[in-house]
Amino acid sequence: MVTAVRHLGPNWYASVMGTAAVATAGAALPLQLPGLRTTCAAVWALSLVLLVTLLAARAVHWTHHRDQARAHLLDPATAPFYGCLAMALLAVGGGAVTVGRDWIGTGAAFALDAVLFGAGTGVGLAAAVAVPYLMAVRHRIEPSQATPVWLLPLVAPMVSAALGPLLVPHLPPGQARETMLLACFALFGLSLLATLLMLPLVFARLITGGPLPLALTPTLFLVLGPLGQSTTAVGSFADVAPGVVPGPYSGGFGVLAVLYGVPVMGFALLWSGLATAHVLRARRHGMGFAMTWWAFTFPVGTCVTGAAALGRHTGLVVYDGLAVALYVVLVGAWAVAAVCTARGLLSGALLAAPRPARAVPLPATARTTSGAVR
Repeated sequence: MVTAVRHLGPNWYASVMGTAAVATAGAALPLQLPGLRTTCAAVWALSLVLLVTLLAARAVHWTHHRDQARAHLLDPATAPFYGCLAMALLAVGGGAVTVGRDWIGTGAAFALDAVLFGAGTGVGLAAAVAVPYLMAVRHRIEPSQATPVWLLPLVAPMVSAALGPLLVPHLPPGQARETMLLACFALFGLSLLATLLMLPLVFARLITGGPLPLALTPTLFLVLGPLGQSTTAVGSFADVAPGVVPGPYSGGFGVLAVLYGVPVMGFALLWSGLATAHVLRARRHGMGFAMTWWAFTFPVGTCVTGAAALGRHTGLVVYDGLAVALYVVLVGAWAVAAVCTARGLLSGALLAAPRPARAVPLPATARTTSGAVR
Protein backbone atom coordinates (compact mmCIF):
# COMPACT_ATOMS: atom_id res chain seq x y z
CA MET A 1 0.00 0.00 0.00
CA VAL A 2 2.77 2.45 0.97
CA THR A 3 4.69 1.90 -2.27
CA ALA A 4 1.57 1.83 -4.43
CA VAL A 5 0.54 5.37 -3.52
CA ARG A 6 3.89 7.04 -4.20
CA HIS A 7 2.65 8.48 -7.49
CA LEU A 8 -0.94 9.02 -6.37
CA GLY A 9 -1.42 12.70 -7.14
CA PRO A 10 -4.20 15.15 -6.26
CA ASN A 11 -5.63 14.70 -9.77
CA TRP A 12 -7.28 11.49 -8.54
CA TYR A 13 -9.88 13.57 -6.70
CA ALA A 14 -11.35 14.28 -10.15
CA SER A 15 -12.86 10.79 -10.07
CA VAL A 16 -14.76 11.73 -6.90
CA MET A 17 -15.94 14.97 -8.47
CA GLY A 18 -17.16 13.23 -11.60
CA THR A 19 -18.99 10.53 -9.67
CA ALA A 20 -20.70 13.03 -7.38
CA ALA A 21 -21.66 15.11 -10.44
CA VAL A 22 -23.61 12.18 -11.88
CA ALA A 23 -25.68 12.05 -8.68
CA THR A 24 -26.34 15.77 -8.21
CA ALA A 25 -26.94 16.47 -11.90
CA GLY A 26 -29.39 13.58 -12.06
CA ALA A 27 -31.32 15.01 -9.13
CA ALA A 28 -31.52 18.40 -10.88
CA LEU A 29 -33.13 17.02 -14.05
CA PRO A 30 -36.68 18.14 -14.83
CA LEU A 31 -37.67 14.48 -15.16
CA GLN A 32 -39.18 12.08 -12.65
CA LEU A 33 -38.11 8.75 -14.10
CA PRO A 34 -38.77 5.62 -12.00
CA GLY A 35 -35.66 4.63 -10.08
CA LEU A 36 -33.66 7.70 -11.14
CA ARG A 37 -33.43 9.22 -7.66
CA THR A 38 -32.54 5.88 -6.08
CA THR A 39 -29.81 5.38 -8.65
CA CYS A 40 -28.49 8.88 -8.01
CA ALA A 41 -28.40 8.17 -4.26
CA ALA A 42 -26.42 4.99 -4.91
CA VAL A 43 -23.94 6.88 -7.09
CA TRP A 44 -23.58 9.52 -4.39
CA ALA A 45 -22.82 6.78 -1.86
CA LEU A 46 -20.13 5.52 -4.22
CA SER A 47 -18.63 9.02 -4.40
CA LEU A 48 -18.55 9.16 -0.60
CA VAL A 49 -16.71 5.83 -0.46
CA LEU A 50 -14.25 7.04 -3.10
CA LEU A 51 -13.65 10.25 -1.18
CA VAL A 52 -12.91 8.47 2.09
CA THR A 53 -10.63 5.99 0.31
CA LEU A 54 -8.68 8.70 -1.48
CA LEU A 55 -8.33 10.84 1.65
CA ALA A 56 -6.82 7.83 3.43
CA ALA A 57 -4.53 6.99 0.51
CA ARG A 58 -3.37 10.59 0.18
CA ALA A 59 -2.69 10.73 3.92
CA VAL A 60 -0.40 7.71 3.49
CA HIS A 61 1.19 9.46 0.51
CA TRP A 62 1.96 12.59 2.54
CA THR A 63 3.23 10.53 5.49
CA HIS A 64 5.57 8.19 3.62
CA HIS A 65 6.37 10.06 0.40
CA ARG A 66 6.80 13.66 1.46
CA ASP A 67 9.49 14.19 -1.17
CA GLN A 68 7.02 13.29 -3.89
CA ALA A 69 4.27 15.36 -2.26
CA ARG A 70 6.56 18.41 -2.21
CA ALA A 71 7.51 17.72 -5.82
CA HIS A 72 3.82 17.82 -6.73
CA LEU A 73 3.47 21.26 -5.14
CA LEU A 74 6.52 22.54 -7.01
CA ASP A 75 5.36 21.09 -10.34
CA PRO A 76 3.28 23.66 -12.28
CA ALA A 77 1.52 20.81 -14.09
CA THR A 78 0.41 19.10 -10.85
CA ALA A 79 -0.04 21.82 -8.23
CA PRO A 80 -3.29 23.19 -9.74
CA PHE A 81 -4.93 19.81 -9.11
CA TYR A 82 -5.07 20.65 -5.40
CA GLY A 83 -8.21 22.50 -6.38
CA CYS A 84 -9.72 19.07 -7.06
CA LEU A 85 -9.46 18.18 -3.37
CA ALA A 86 -11.64 21.16 -2.46
CA MET A 87 -14.15 20.42 -5.21
CA ALA A 88 -14.35 16.74 -4.27
CA LEU A 89 -15.21 17.65 -0.67
CA LEU A 90 -17.80 20.17 -1.83
CA ALA A 91 -19.37 17.90 -4.44
CA VAL A 92 -19.87 15.03 -2.02
CA GLY A 93 -21.24 17.41 0.62
CA GLY A 94 -23.70 18.94 -1.83
CA GLY A 95 -24.78 15.49 -2.94
CA ALA A 96 -25.55 14.58 0.66
CA VAL A 97 -28.26 17.26 0.80
CA THR A 98 -29.65 16.74 -2.70
CA VAL A 99 -29.89 12.93 -2.81
CA GLY A 100 -27.93 11.42 0.09
CA ARG A 101 -30.62 12.51 2.56
CA ASP A 102 -32.87 9.81 1.13
CA TRP A 103 -30.57 7.23 2.68
CA ILE A 104 -28.99 8.91 5.70
CA GLY A 105 -31.73 11.33 6.74
CA THR A 106 -31.97 15.12 6.50
CA GLY A 107 -30.20 15.81 9.80
CA ALA A 108 -27.18 13.65 9.01
CA ALA A 109 -27.06 14.98 5.44
CA PHE A 110 -27.02 18.59 6.65
CA ALA A 111 -24.33 17.83 9.24
CA LEU A 112 -22.16 16.05 6.66
CA ASP A 113 -22.61 18.84 4.14
CA ALA A 114 -21.79 21.50 6.73
CA VAL A 115 -18.50 19.77 7.58
CA LEU A 116 -17.52 19.09 3.98
CA PHE A 117 -18.61 22.54 2.83
CA GLY A 118 -16.48 24.21 5.52
CA ALA A 119 -13.47 22.03 4.75
CA GLY A 120 -13.88 22.31 0.99
CA THR A 121 -14.31 26.08 1.06
CA GLY A 122 -11.27 26.50 3.28
CA VAL A 123 -9.11 24.28 1.07
CA GLY A 124 -10.48 25.96 -2.05
CA LEU A 125 -9.65 29.47 -0.85
CA ALA A 126 -6.18 28.33 0.22
CA ALA A 127 -5.56 26.73 -3.18
CA ALA A 128 -6.88 29.81 -5.01
CA VAL A 129 -4.19 31.88 -3.26
CA ALA A 130 -1.35 29.39 -2.81
CA VAL A 131 -1.23 27.86 -6.28
CA PRO A 132 -1.04 31.17 -8.21
CA TYR A 133 1.52 32.36 -5.63
CA LEU A 134 3.67 29.28 -6.25
CA MET A 135 3.29 29.73 -9.99
CA ALA A 136 4.58 33.29 -9.71
CA VAL A 137 7.33 32.75 -7.12
CA ARG A 138 8.56 29.14 -7.27
CA HIS A 139 7.48 27.66 -10.59
CA ARG A 140 9.28 28.46 -13.82
CA ILE A 141 6.54 28.81 -16.40
CA GLU A 142 6.58 29.68 -20.09
CA PRO A 143 3.49 30.94 -21.98
CA SER A 144 3.52 27.72 -24.00
CA GLN A 145 2.82 25.74 -20.79
CA ALA A 146 -0.60 27.30 -20.21
CA THR A 147 -3.38 24.71 -20.02
CA PRO A 148 -6.96 24.67 -18.70
CA VAL A 149 -5.60 22.84 -15.64
CA TRP A 150 -4.55 26.29 -14.36
CA LEU A 151 -8.25 27.06 -13.85
CA LEU A 152 -8.79 24.30 -11.27
CA PRO A 153 -7.80 26.15 -8.07
CA LEU A 154 -9.73 29.21 -9.23
CA VAL A 155 -12.96 27.30 -9.91
CA ALA A 156 -13.13 25.74 -6.44
CA PRO A 157 -14.66 28.86 -4.79
CA MET A 158 -17.33 28.86 -7.53
CA VAL A 159 -18.32 25.34 -6.48
CA SER A 160 -18.70 26.67 -2.93
CA ALA A 161 -20.83 29.50 -4.29
CA ALA A 162 -23.11 27.09 -6.16
CA LEU A 163 -23.53 24.57 -3.34
CA GLY A 164 -23.56 26.91 -0.35
CA PRO A 165 -27.20 27.99 -0.93
CA LEU A 166 -28.27 24.41 -0.17
CA LEU A 167 -27.37 25.12 3.46
CA VAL A 168 -29.26 28.43 3.69
CA PRO A 169 -32.72 26.97 4.51
CA HIS A 170 -31.17 24.95 7.36
CA LEU A 171 -29.72 28.02 9.08
CA PRO A 172 -31.56 30.24 11.58
CA PRO A 173 -33.66 32.95 9.85
CA GLY A 174 -32.27 36.46 9.68
CA GLN A 175 -28.60 37.35 9.86
CA ALA A 176 -27.29 33.79 9.48
CA ARG A 177 -29.14 33.10 6.25
CA GLU A 178 -28.40 36.47 4.68
CA THR A 179 -24.73 36.28 5.64
CA MET A 180 -24.44 32.81 4.10
CA LEU A 181 -26.11 33.86 0.85
CA LEU A 182 -24.00 36.99 0.44
CA ALA A 183 -20.84 35.07 1.33
CA CYS A 184 -21.65 32.66 -1.50
CA PHE A 185 -22.20 35.65 -3.78
CA ALA A 186 -18.77 36.97 -2.80
CA LEU A 187 -17.23 33.58 -3.62
CA PHE A 188 -18.99 33.75 -6.98
CA GLY A 189 -17.35 37.11 -7.73
CA LEU A 190 -13.95 35.97 -6.48
CA SER A 191 -13.90 32.93 -8.73
CA LEU A 192 -15.46 34.64 -11.74
CA LEU A 193 -12.97 37.51 -11.82
CA ALA A 194 -10.00 35.20 -11.26
CA THR A 195 -11.20 32.95 -14.09
CA LEU A 196 -11.58 35.94 -16.40
CA LEU A 197 -7.93 36.76 -15.72
CA MET A 198 -6.67 33.24 -16.41
CA LEU A 199 -8.84 32.13 -19.33
CA PRO A 200 -7.29 34.51 -21.89
CA LEU A 201 -3.87 32.97 -21.18
CA VAL A 202 -5.24 29.52 -21.92
CA PHE A 203 -7.02 30.61 -25.09
CA ALA A 204 -3.99 32.55 -26.34
CA ARG A 205 -1.74 29.53 -25.83
CA LEU A 206 -4.21 27.34 -27.74
CA ILE A 207 -4.36 29.74 -30.70
CA THR A 208 -0.68 30.67 -30.89
CA GLY A 209 0.92 27.45 -29.65
CA GLY A 210 -1.13 24.84 -31.48
CA PRO A 211 -3.02 21.86 -30.05
CA LEU A 212 -2.33 20.63 -26.54
CA PRO A 213 -0.35 17.41 -26.01
CA LEU A 214 -2.55 14.37 -26.57
CA ALA A 215 -2.90 13.42 -22.90
CA LEU A 216 -3.90 16.99 -21.98
CA THR A 217 -6.46 17.52 -24.75
CA PRO A 218 -9.43 16.38 -22.58
CA THR A 219 -8.61 19.19 -20.14
CA LEU A 220 -10.14 21.62 -22.63
CA PHE A 221 -13.46 20.54 -21.13
CA LEU A 222 -12.35 22.03 -17.79
CA VAL A 223 -13.26 25.45 -19.18
CA LEU A 224 -16.90 24.36 -18.99
CA GLY A 225 -16.52 24.12 -15.21
CA PRO A 226 -16.59 27.83 -14.34
CA LEU A 227 -19.19 28.47 -17.05
CA GLY A 228 -21.68 25.82 -15.96
CA GLN A 229 -20.97 26.23 -12.26
CA SER A 230 -21.45 30.00 -12.33
CA THR A 231 -24.77 29.57 -14.17
CA THR A 232 -25.78 27.03 -11.52
CA ALA A 233 -24.71 29.44 -8.78
CA VAL A 234 -26.80 32.40 -9.93
CA GLY A 235 -29.77 30.07 -10.30
CA SER A 236 -29.25 28.81 -6.75
CA PHE A 237 -29.04 32.37 -5.43
CA ALA A 238 -32.37 33.16 -7.05
CA ASP A 239 -33.93 29.99 -5.59
CA VAL A 240 -33.19 30.87 -1.97
CA ALA A 241 -33.09 34.69 -2.03
CA PRO A 242 -36.83 35.34 -1.39
CA GLY A 243 -37.26 35.88 2.33
CA VAL A 244 -33.51 35.87 2.93
CA VAL A 245 -32.54 39.28 1.52
CA PRO A 246 -34.77 42.37 1.14
CA GLY A 247 -37.26 42.42 -1.71
CA PRO A 248 -35.38 44.50 -4.30
CA TYR A 249 -32.29 42.33 -3.96
CA SER A 250 -34.13 39.01 -4.05
CA GLY A 251 -35.77 40.10 -7.30
CA GLY A 252 -32.37 41.16 -8.58
CA PHE A 253 -31.02 37.66 -8.05
CA GLY A 254 -33.86 36.34 -10.22
CA VAL A 255 -32.97 38.78 -12.98
CA LEU A 256 -29.28 37.89 -12.68
CA ALA A 257 -30.05 34.19 -13.05
CA VAL A 258 -31.42 34.81 -16.54
CA LEU A 259 -29.39 37.77 -17.80
CA TYR A 260 -26.12 36.15 -16.73
CA GLY A 261 -26.97 32.51 -17.30
CA VAL A 262 -28.30 32.68 -20.85
CA PRO A 263 -25.20 34.23 -22.52
CA VAL A 264 -22.76 32.21 -20.41
CA MET A 265 -24.51 28.96 -21.30
CA GLY A 266 -24.32 30.03 -24.94
CA PHE A 267 -20.55 30.41 -24.64
CA ALA A 268 -20.37 27.04 -22.88
CA LEU A 269 -22.01 25.41 -25.89
CA LEU A 270 -19.56 27.16 -28.21
CA TRP A 271 -16.59 26.01 -26.13
CA SER A 272 -17.92 22.46 -25.92
CA GLY A 273 -17.96 22.32 -29.73
CA LEU A 274 -14.38 23.58 -29.91
CA ALA A 275 -13.20 21.16 -27.22
CA THR A 276 -14.96 18.23 -28.88
CA ALA A 277 -13.28 19.01 -32.20
CA HIS A 278 -9.86 18.99 -30.50
CA VAL A 279 -10.61 15.70 -28.73
CA LEU A 280 -11.70 14.03 -31.97
CA ARG A 281 -8.49 15.24 -33.60
CA ALA A 282 -6.43 13.90 -30.70
CA ARG A 283 -8.15 10.51 -30.95
CA ARG A 284 -7.23 10.33 -34.62
CA HIS A 285 -3.62 10.97 -33.60
CA GLY A 286 -3.63 8.13 -31.06
CA MET A 287 -4.80 9.69 -27.78
CA GLY A 288 -5.22 6.90 -25.24
CA PHE A 289 -6.84 6.83 -21.83
CA ALA A 290 -5.36 8.96 -19.05
CA MET A 291 -6.79 10.33 -15.83
CA THR A 292 -7.43 13.56 -17.73
CA TRP A 293 -10.47 11.80 -19.22
CA TRP A 294 -12.28 12.63 -15.96
CA ALA A 295 -12.39 16.18 -17.35
CA PHE A 296 -15.30 14.92 -19.46
CA THR A 297 -17.45 14.45 -16.33
CA PHE A 298 -17.64 17.15 -13.66
CA PRO A 299 -17.53 20.15 -16.05
CA VAL A 300 -20.33 18.64 -18.14
CA GLY A 301 -22.25 17.99 -14.91
CA THR A 302 -22.08 21.70 -14.05
CA CYS A 303 -23.60 22.49 -17.44
CA VAL A 304 -26.43 20.03 -16.69
CA THR A 305 -27.27 21.82 -13.45
CA GLY A 306 -26.80 25.20 -15.13
CA ALA A 307 -29.21 24.32 -17.94
CA ALA A 308 -31.70 22.94 -15.40
CA ALA A 309 -31.49 26.22 -13.45
CA LEU A 310 -32.20 28.18 -16.62
CA GLY A 311 -35.15 25.92 -17.31
CA ARG A 312 -36.58 26.71 -13.85
CA HIS A 313 -36.13 30.45 -14.14
CA THR A 314 -37.12 30.96 -17.77
CA GLY A 315 -39.77 28.28 -18.09
CA LEU A 316 -38.34 27.34 -21.49
CA VAL A 317 -38.53 23.68 -22.46
CA VAL A 318 -35.41 24.03 -24.59
CA TYR A 319 -33.24 24.33 -21.46
CA ASP A 320 -34.90 21.28 -19.92
CA GLY A 321 -34.11 19.36 -23.09
CA LEU A 322 -30.53 20.63 -23.05
CA ALA A 323 -30.12 19.46 -19.44
CA VAL A 324 -31.35 15.97 -20.34
CA ALA A 325 -29.12 15.74 -23.43
CA LEU A 326 -26.05 16.85 -21.50
CA TYR A 327 -26.84 14.38 -18.73
CA VAL A 328 -26.82 11.53 -21.24
CA VAL A 329 -23.37 12.70 -22.35
CA LEU A 330 -22.27 12.93 -18.70
CA VAL A 331 -23.36 9.40 -17.85
CA GLY A 332 -21.67 7.99 -20.94
CA ALA A 333 -18.42 9.85 -20.20
CA TRP A 334 -18.49 8.77 -16.55
CA ALA A 335 -19.03 5.10 -17.50
CA VAL A 336 -16.09 5.13 -19.92
CA ALA A 337 -13.78 6.93 -17.47
CA ALA A 338 -14.78 4.66 -14.58
CA VAL A 339 -14.24 1.43 -16.54
CA CYS A 340 -10.89 2.58 -17.91
CA THR A 341 -9.76 3.74 -14.47
CA ALA A 342 -10.69 0.41 -12.89
CA ARG A 343 -8.83 -1.42 -15.64
CA GLY A 344 -5.77 0.79 -15.16
CA LEU A 345 -5.81 0.21 -11.40
CA LEU A 346 -6.01 -3.55 -11.80
CA SER A 347 -3.11 -3.54 -14.26
CA GLY A 348 -1.08 -1.12 -12.13
CA ALA A 349 -0.53 1.23 -15.06
CA LEU A 350 -2.23 4.23 -13.46
CA LEU A 351 -0.17 4.04 -10.26
CA ALA A 352 3.15 3.72 -12.07
CA ALA A 353 5.58 6.61 -12.43
CA PRO A 354 4.20 9.11 -14.95
CA ARG A 355 5.62 9.31 -18.44
CA PRO A 356 6.08 12.59 -20.31
CA ALA A 357 3.08 13.50 -22.46
CA ARG A 358 3.60 12.94 -26.19
CA ALA A 359 3.02 16.07 -28.21
CA VAL A 360 1.21 16.07 -31.53
CA PRO A 361 3.55 17.04 -34.39
CA LEU A 362 2.47 20.38 -35.79
CA PRO A 363 1.71 20.56 -39.53
CA ALA A 364 4.49 21.82 -41.70
CA THR A 365 3.20 25.36 -42.12
CA ALA A 366 4.79 28.72 -41.73
CA ARG A 367 3.42 32.16 -41.01
CA THR A 368 4.06 35.18 -43.14
CA THR A 369 4.85 38.55 -41.61
CA SER A 370 1.14 39.37 -41.85
CA GLY A 371 0.29 36.28 -39.77
CA ALA A 372 -1.26 34.28 -42.60
CA VAL A 373 -0.48 30.58 -42.82
CA ARG A 374 1.16 29.39 -46.01
